[in-house]
Amino acid sequence: VQLQASGGGLVQAGGSLRLLCTASGFSFDDYAVGWFRQAPGKEREGVSCISVDYEHTYYADSVKGRFHISSDNAKSTVFLQMNSLKPEDTGAYYCNAALGAQSFWGQGTQVTVSS
Repeated sequence: VQLQASGGGLVQAGGSLRLLCTASGFSFDDYAVGWFRQAPGKEREGVSCISVDYEHTYYADSVKGRFHISSDNAKSTVFLQMNSLKPEDTGAYYCNAALGAQSFWGQGTQVTVSS
C-alpha cells in the first residue's frame, strides 16, 4: 500500500502547479484524501481535503479561491490544482488517505515559489 505524490517544482509567484496523489495497492474509493504541507521550521498544516463521497471539499483559508482539489473518474488519482501561487505556499506537500483509524501518507513533493 503506497501513496505517490508528484507534480511539485519551482515556479514564480503568480504561477500554477498541479500536484497528483496516486494510490497503489488500494483504491481511494472509501477514503477521504487530503493534502498537507510543511514549510521549513513550521508544523505540518492541512491545505485541502475531499470527502469519501467526493462531494465535499475543504480548503484552508490561506488557499481558498486559489487551490482546487479533485479526483479522476476512476478515483485512482487526486489532484491539487494550485493557482496564483505565493512565496508563502513554499513547502513540502504530502497527501494522506484516511478511512477510520487507517491513515496512509505519501512522501512529500517539494513546491518552491520564488518572488
